Formats: sequence, C-alpha cells, structure tokens
Amino acid sequence: MPFSLIPSRLFQRYQEVTPELLQRAGVTLLLSDLDFTLAPKSVRQPDSALRAWIAAMKNAGIQVMIVSNNRSGTRVTEFCADLGIPYQGHAGKPSTRGLKAAMARGGTGREHTAMLGDKLLTDMLAANRAGVLALMVEPLGGAATPWQKVLHALQAPFKAVCRRRTENP
Repeated sequence: MPFSLIPSRLFQRYQEVTPELLQRAGVTLLLSDLDFTLAPKSVRQPDSALRAWIAAMKNAGIQVMIVSNNRSGTRVTEFCADLGIPYQGHAGKPSTRGLKAAMARGGTGREHTAMLGDKLLTDMLAANRAGVLALMVEPLGGAATPWQKVLHALQAPFKAVCRRRTENP
C-alpha cells in the first residue's frame, strides 16, 4: 500500500470529472466523498446540477457510491436516497476498509475504481493506499474556518506536484 498524499488528477469542481474521462481510464465504479466534494456540508439535499451529473454517470454505465466518514448517517442516508445511489458509511478514511467494502459491494476491483474527494489526508491518502485512481476537487464552499484554511495551505505543495506531473507526463 503506497503512502502518498498526491492525487492522480486535480479538478476545480466535480462536474469536470466526466463519464468520458472515467471511461478512458477504465473506471466503472466512482467512489466519492460527500461533504465539500459534491455539496457544501450545510446543504441538505442534492441540487439539479448534481442530479444531472449522477444521471450522466449512470447513463454511461458508471456506478457512483458515496464513501463517507460522517459520524451521523442521517444526512448521508437522506442525501443518497434522494439521489438513488448507495453509500458506505463510517469509512474511516484514510483507512482503506471503507473503500474496500464499497468495491466489494459494487463488485469492482481497484483497477476499475476511482475515488473523488477534497482532502489529501483522508480521501487521497485512502485512494492511494487502496490502489485506486485518486481524483481531487477544490472544496465546495471553500475554507470557512481557520483550521480549514490551515489545511488548505498545507495541501498546496502536494497539489503543485500533481499539477506538474499532469502537465509534464
């Protein structure tokens, strides 16, 4: 299991992760964080843009599953039910157990799986340790608290490495 905080690819928003991009990478299962990745934490229901994105993934044959560290499953349960997608709760990221359980549920191996998230220390580290494609987005809603601002600043060098790698393959 490689210990790396560097994502495979960086995106501004989840909508930039298209079905075509995933299909070219051989991905049939997209695992995704919820909070700050697909919606700000304060948002209780999916918006029309997220619904359309999920529908496009489904139409392309790509299964989407939320993998969340949320302690309270209520919001995640309701959010995913509204979208008609499954979720793996109490994932324990950066542990790989939640990602492995989600892949088992989805019937897909790591070579056909990607993880989408907004945090290096949980989402990207778990993805890299599990051997799946690590896709990172800028957090929706931005860094609001002082702690979030510190975390974002600490992520900058790792994101820069990713940008250099993708610009000069």
